[in-house]
Amino acid sequence: MSSIAFVFPGQGSQGVGMGAALASVSPAAAAVFAAADAALGESISRLAWEGPAETLNLTEKAQPALLATSIAYLAALRERWAVREASGGPAAPQPVFAAGHSMGQYSAFVASGALSLEDAIRLVRERGRLMQASGSGREGRMAALIGLDEARLPELVAEASQFGVFGVANRNAPGQVVVSGERAAVEAALELARKLGARRAIELPVSVAAHSPLMADAAEQMKATLADVQFHDPHPAGLANADARPIRTAAAARTELVEHLTTGVDWVRAVETMAANGVTEFIEIGPGRVLTGLISRIAPGATAFATNAQNAPDGLAVP
Repeated sequence: MSSIAFVFPGQGSQGVGMGAALASVSPAAAAVFAAADAALGESISRLAWEGPAETLNLTEKAQPALLATSIAYLAALRERWAVREASGGPAAPQPVFAAGHSMGQYSAFVASGALSLEDAIRLVRERGRLMQASGSGREGRMAALIGLDEARLPELVAEASQFGVFGVANRNAPGQVVVSGERAAVEAALELARKLGARRAIELPVSVAAHSPLMADAAEQMKATLADVQFHDPHPAGLANADARPIRTAAAARTELVEHLTTGVDWVRAVETMAANGVTEFIEIGPGRVLTGLISRIAPGATAFATNAQNAPDGLAVP
């Protein structure tokens, strides 16, 4: 019998129109968006559905909009699964992990019951605001490196670090990493990566150095903010972004949301850990299909299913 993991995307999967069709036909999805709007005191749903894109892509807007949409997808799935089961069909899948990529950790913790939707939606807005402000005066940048031999990464980090704060932010798939740090260091890394054999080295259109020590101020302030928020033990377990260790307690969930701001996201290790623990089916819940593509490269023997379906009238694919 196969084991299933739910996985949730991070910032970058957002797009104008996400969740609109789903909310128009799913009362459960519509209720999620309404609760998110009420928690924030602003219509994040309207921004998600209508844009404009330049506002939606602001970190402090993108993160709550993406979380609301991901949980709306989850609510709609649970709604469909309940109807299916009531009519004699198969029961809803029971995941053994709920894992998120970067900001997707918040969505995963809502899914696992570690956080309430209302708390999570407010927290990610504050997270985005703090990330934008953190490292003020030290220009942060990020870049994607494609096709670089991972054996050359230590050399790249050592060389680029001579120009400022620098490190690997995301290890997304074999041969696909994102680096982060001060502008001069990232610019040096782009040139060095090409010399070391990277097929592509591209600066990303972001103005923060996410998952780097430049986020230390944001991490300290989020630690204080999270101290007043109620957490519960997650069921199913989560996985830490940095090293894929299991997250099974409320205390560990709270710690993860502080630590992952300044440490990297090793998505390769997370997927490999889930596969090693018997997961054979990954269900990406939310807009986009980014994680589905990455998982297919990391664990080609597993099934990766995206619930975002562009060809469906409501945008939802039901596994």
